[in-house]
Amino acid sequence: MIHLFLKRLGQAAFVCWSVGTLGFALMRLLPGDMAFRIAAGRYGYDQVNLAAAEAVRAELGLDRPAWRLYLEWLFDLLRLDLGDSLVSGLPVLGEILHLLGHTLLLAGAAMLIAILIAVPVGLFAAFRAEGWFDRAALVASAFLRAQPVFVIGLLLLLIFALELRLFPVAGFDGARYLVLPAIALALSMAAVSNRVVRHSAGAVIASAFFAFARVKGLSFAQAFVRHGLRNGALPVLAFLGIQLAGAIEGIVMIESLFSWPGLGHGLAHAVFNRDVPMIQGAAMTLGLIFVGLNLAVDLACHLVDPRGRSDE
Repeated sequence: MIHLFLKRLGQAAFVCWSVGTLGFALMRLLPGDMAFRIAAGRYGYDQVNLAAAEAVRAELGLDRPAWRLYLEWLFDLLRLDLGDSLVSGLPVLGEILHLLGHTLLLAGAAMLIAILIAVPVGLFAAFRAEGWFDRAALVASAFLRAQPVFVIGLLLLLIFALELRLFPVAGFDGARYLVLPAIALALSMAAVSNRVVRHSAGAVIASAFFAFARVKGLSFAQAFVRHGLRNGALPVLAFLGIQLAGAIEGIVMIESLFSWPGLGHGLAHAVFNRDVPMIQGAAMTLGLIFVGLNLAVDLACHLVDPRGRSDE
C-alpha cells in the first residue's frame, strides 16, 4: 500500500513538471506575437495596438530570455506558487479552484450516468449472450464509439436545445444546464464500458467456479451475486483507469462546446490568449486529477481483490 502511494506521488510530481514544461515550450513555439495576444485578451481586439502590446511585453518581462522565465516558473512551482493570470491578473490557483468545482460536477454526473447505462446494459447482454439485445448493444456501442465526443454533444445540442428547446444551449445557471454535457460525455464512456461489463460478466458465467456453484444448488442469480459480482468487478475497475484519460480529453471538448465554466473551457481560452500561467495550472490540475483517480481505482481493486492483500 505504501509503495502504491509513493508510486502515484512520483507520478504526480512528474506530471506537474512535464505538463508545465510542455505548455511553456508550446506557447513560445506558436506563431504570432505573444504580447499582442495577451493584450488582446485583456483589452479586446478592437482596442489593442502596438503600444499596448509593448506595454504588456515590458510589464510581464516577455523580452527576457526564455530560459530565465522558465527557471523562475520552476522555482515558483517548487514553492507551490502558480503565479498570476497574464490576462485577468488574478492568482492562477484561485481561478483554478473556482473552475475545478464545475469540472468535478460535470465529471461526477457523467460518470454516474455512464455507470447507470453501462452496468445494466452490459449485464443483460451477458445474461442473453448472442441474443438480439447483445447484438443491438454491440452495434449501438460501435456507433457511439466511432463518433468523437464533440459530435455526440453537437447532435444533442441541435436536437434537444435548438430544435426541441428542452434544455439551454450553453453556460451554467442551474441543473438543467448540466444535463446535455453530462449525457454527451456519459454516452461516449458507456459505449466502451458496457462491453467491458458484458465480457467480464460473460467470463464469470462461463467459468468453472460459477458452474460448480450452480451444481451445489444455487440459482443463477444467487451464484452470480455471491461469486460473480466481485470477480467480474475487477476487470471493470481496472478499465476505469484507462477510460479516465479519454474522459479528461472529452471534458475539455465538451466544456468548450457547451461553454461550461470548467477547467477545460478555461484551458481553451487560456491557449487562445497565450495565458501561459493559466495554461500550465489548468493542464497540471487535469493531470493531477488523472493521477488521483487512478490511485482511487488502484485502491478499489486492492480492496476488492483479496490476492493483493495476501501478498503484503
